[in-house]
Amino acid sequence: MAKEIHISVARKMIDSGKPVDITVYAKDGRLLRLKNCVGLRCQFRKGTRTVKLLESREVRTIRDVLIMAINDMEVYYA
Repeated sequence: MAKEIHISVARKMIDSGKPVDITVYAKDGRLLRLKNCVGLRCQFRKGTRTVKLLESREVRTIRDVLIMAINDMEVYYA
């Protein structure tokens, strides 16, 4: 299994409808671990996506450029 994936693959994984674990930077610089979440919608021009955490049913908006890892695989942007 790959240790790192490109952001385009990570976007497809989030949009697939299957639950994923996402590690993302928060506004204050700390790391947030969003476990067992699915993608709801994507706003390509804004560079954001809305995800729903399945356990708590919380809906969060995250920025694509702040995604650090998905399913314990590091995300790269080059």
